[in-house]
Amino acid sequence: MADMKNERILLAGGLLTGAVNGLFGGGGGMIVVPFLTGIAKKPPLAAHATAILIILPVSFVSAVLYLINGYFDAELFIAVSLGVTFGGFLGARALNLMSAGEATLLFAAVMFAAGIRMIF
Repeated sequence: MADMKNERILLAGGLLTGAVNGLFGGGGGMIVVPFLTGIAKKPPLAAHATAILIILPVSFVSAVLYLINGYFDAELFIAVSLGVTFGGFLGARALNLMSAGEATLLFAAVMFAAGIRMIF
């Protein structure tokens, strides 16, 4: 019975993550990392790595829907995708150099800064 409850909780977390990513065009990692560490009790580094793998297919599906609905800007895509690709590589390498506490603190700082930026 505990496995069924755990699966439902994981499914609900996945549903929320997908909905946030689809609605905002990203940001699912802000949901899935705290979900995986807090509710699913996974280690922070595993949660961050898992979040990247989870967000990849979710972002692909969201991108296809945005493309179909005409929200795609090719010039913007080309300009930003090069930086994002290189930055993603560097970030994944940096994660290997951090402790779980450092990764959690950095993630919290980025989320806090993003929240403050959205207010102002």
